[in-house]
Amino acid sequence: MFVRSLGSLVCGLAAVAILLMPRLANAVPAFAQQTGQPCTACHIGSFGPQLTPLGRAFKMGGYTQTGGEGIAAQIPLSAMVITSFTNTGAPQPGGAAPNFGTNNNFALDQVSLFFAGRLTDYAGAFVQGTYNGVTKGFSLDNTDIRITTPLNVWDSELRIGVSINNGPTVQDTYNSTPVWMFPFASSQLAPTPTAQTLLGGGGLVGNSLGVTAYAWYDRSIYVEAGGYGTFSPNVLSALGQTLGPGATSNIAPYARVAYQLDWNEQSAHIGALLLSANINPAISETMADGSLGRNRYTDYGFDAGYQYLGNGTHIATANLLFVHENQDLTGSFNMGTSSQTSGVLNQINLTTTYYYQNTYGLTFGWQYVWGNANPLLYPPAPITGNNNGKPNSNAFIVEADWIPFGKEDSWARPFVNLKIGLQYVAYTMFNGGKNNYDGFGRNASNNNTVFLYAWLAF
Repeated sequence: MFVRSLGSLVCGLAAVAILLMPRLANAVPAFAQQTGQPCTACHIGSFGPQLTPLGRAFKMGGYTQTGGEGIAAQIPLSAMVITSFTNTGAPQPGGAAPNFGTNNNFALDQVSLFFAGRLTDYAGAFVQGTYNGVTKGFSLDNTDIRITTPLNVWDSELRIGVSINNGPTVQDTYNSTPVWMFPFASSQLAPTPTAQTLLGGGGLVGNSLGVTAYAWYDRSIYVEAGGYGTFSPNVLSALGQTLGPGATSNIAPYARVAYQLDWNEQSAHIGALLLSANINPAISETMADGSLGRNRYTDYGFDAGYQYLGNGTHIATANLLFVHENQDLTGSFNMGTSSQTSGVLNQINLTTTYYYQNTYGLTFGWQYVWGNANPLLYPPAPITGNNNGKPNSNAFIVEADWIPFGKEDSWARPFVNLKIGLQYVAYTMFNGGKNNYDGFGRNASNNNTVFLYAWLAF
């Protein structure tokens, strides 16, 4: 009984830890200083993280492109600050987080410092260190260090490279993949669905080290492969990170392919991803135990995207991600934290965005997670629990943005950029149900969220 209770508690803590990790982006003024380009050259909406074809080429090229002038172009440092206000459809008894009220909370979400830019002609880096104002902790955030060179093959460029990064898709250049997909900022003080696929939910992001090799031919065909392993408990603690569902028992293979087509101020891509991991189930935030067996997650992802850039007056984008996960839950079953030895989980994300003059933006998103019932894996609990053991959740998101800077003639270019966003999240299903989904009287609509934020980069 103790192992079962402990396992349920740890699974809940791990899920909350993953969901509290803010998904924030890599639009930093240091890149604009280095290249001499306005933010609009590389980012949709002149802020990010949505990348234009030029922005994707810059990242694929190892952050090495130059063109800026003066001493600022030689200093690869930037910072950002995010503050916010969160309102949920109903208060959260006990508080939205330690030291926060039950509703209507203001927060300093995070302060980040970046090393972002060129190291040599063949190497560059994006390294983010973050103070989280909600959890009051420091951590090594999104990190991507690249070594790359172009080759001439059949009269076209073949760029080859190696990425050292801290999670699957941190190195990816498309906004249909998990780390960089919408919403680019979200509340840490609002409930979010518990069930997430390993790939789509970022279970190995921040707590693992990966090395992948890639090739990009004619700026069209992209192939990447590599592997990931979670950090040791001491390294996790030193980096301010925690385990997700557990620790990898061996190298977790990762593969990515994509095809991109650019034409007439437009761009489109289609791709696929694979992540497979043998996981020793977590028994604490930094410890895992595979003595009773391991879990195995095999995730297949399919993604696509489209951009209409035009002359910069009217800009529209669409992104889609679908992830199917096969679960072997032998370890959790033997620990008493899963009702069965296997399962499936599916996840779909669809986003459409419109920007006028890279200044005024409107984004619509849909997120749906569904799979088989598992009462021990998804047990009842206040707010975060599942009354019927089903993982299903359905959310609609709308966000309006105002970005006054980041253009060719903007004030303080390229040193300052600002994004003001107003986001609303509506749940028609949360953790398996619409009414009394947690077994303690809370409804899905009680978690509907108004999120107002200011995001300053400099």
